[in-house]
Amino acid sequence: MNIRLELSRFLKLCFVLSSAFMFWKGLSIVTNSHSPIVVVLSGSMEPAFQRGDVLFLWNRNEMSKIGDIVIYEVEGKSIPIVHRVLREHHSENKKKQLLLTKGDNNAGNDIPLYANRKLYIQKEKDIVGTVKGYVPQLGYITIWISENKYAKFAMIGFLGLSALLGND
Repeated sequence: MNIRLELSRFLKLCFVLSSAFMFWKGLSIVTNSHSPIVVVLSGSMEPAFQRGDVLFLWNRNEMSKIGDIVIYEVEGKSIPIVHRVLREHHSENKKKQLLLTKGDNNAGNDIPLYANRKLYIQKEKDIVGTVKGYVPQLGYITIWISENKYAKFAMIGFLGLSALLGND
């Protein structure tokens, strides 16, 4: 076992992981969103977005408009929700924007989904970002890995084997 070769492989792996992390954090800073890329997990926005579509978000200090597709997080739930803005209201001093959302494929609005019996979500507090672009079907890899425990083990095993057996 060549210690220099093994150390070189380990450092290359560290470089790849740190580069991916820096890219993600840089993208987060540019878009002003802690999650600038999300995968659609349900069919609530069909036909606009299908399950497995990858969405690119933007959250710079612009006001949301009726018809915009926004991603918001509900207090106490870890999965972001992708829905369209139905109505907007502003506070008396025009500093806070309040939004009512609904999935295109849902019968009713999202009030039952909001935390603490709220009637609206706040742009500044709850919105992760506004959809600015998407790639269809690319997120199925993520869905497959997250929903199938054997896929996770297979992926980890494949990465481990390729690291051990690689002749670099």
